[in-house]
Amino acid sequence: MEEYPVSEFLILPGHHLYKMDYQKIIEAHQNSKADITIAALGASRDQDPGFGFLTVNSENQVLEFRLKSESKPISFVSEETSRKCNDIAYCYSSMGIYLINKDTVVKLLREHFPKANDFASEVIPGAISIGMKVQGFIFNEYWEDMRSIEAFYQANMESTKKANIGFNFFDKESPMYTLPRCLPSTLITDAVITDSVIGGGCILNRCKIKGTVVGMRATIREGAVIEDSVIMGSDVYQMEDIQCGMNKKGIDIPIGIGEDTQIRKAIIDKNARIGKNVLIINKDNVQEGNNEANGFIISGGIVVVLCSAVIPDGSIV
Repeated sequence: MEEYPVSEFLILPGHHLYKMDYQKIIEAHQNSKADITIAALGASRDQDPGFGFLTVNSENQVLEFRLKSESKPISFVSEETSRKCNDIAYCYSSMGIYLINKDTVVKLLREHFPKANDFASEVIPGAISIGMKVQGFIFNEYWEDMRSIEAFYQANMESTKKANIGFNFFDKESPMYTLPRCLPSTLITDAVITDSVIGGGCILNRCKIKGTVVGMRATIREGAVIEDSVIMGSDVYQMEDIQCGMNKKGIDIPIGIGEDTQIRKAIIDKNARIGKNVLIINKDNVQEGNNEANGFIISGGIVVVLCSAVIPDGSIV
């Protein structure tokens, strides 16, 4: 980190869905002359995102930082800061986004905590404990932590709703640019599609799709019914008349979703081969299950067909 000619480092997790103008947190950090600034969720949440909780005063200075452990909460608080604070305190969830001065992080890691390995549980609490100025930056917009299958599924489902409850991919003030893949337009033949998001280069043939996110190059064949699901698509196209006996089970099933197959509340990972007349509906209402040997798992009641898995004709999941 010392090699780079910068004054601050912005540390970001890679599994979140949100839209933030980082210039605002940088300005707030510099104006407050903070050593460290932590982004925190202003909106209340029904679950702990896993990055700890901040207690701040009316000036957004962090008075206390708490981490959850399996036994009891672990708190880190500066005694000096506590004595100074007579204001009403506010509690927020940390987003795991940190802005830290270069000189501060070098000092912390070289002088005070040379054995530290984790920002949330060691570096941030250490900075508070030795009296460094740690500020909170309150974020009041959409944010989702997609570390779990359930959260990933829910974020995808929200993107198909007409109501403005999820991430807005069509905001003209902050447009979303994707990597150009030079794919052909999606080909739709007599398909019925409602409340869904369809990626580029798909082939949808006389199927029904409702409340579903369909990824690029997905092939969904005649008679298939897909509801409330995430279809990740494929990395390649495959001709129907090419024999696909390369899989270990020797089953001739092409990449994509076969004729008359029904899929509900599922995630189908890339390059999966799902045969004809298959039911992926979690018929036994299982909440947790590991059946990787047969190409799928169940998490939070959501069936996940694994990458490149083969689901034979007539299977019921």
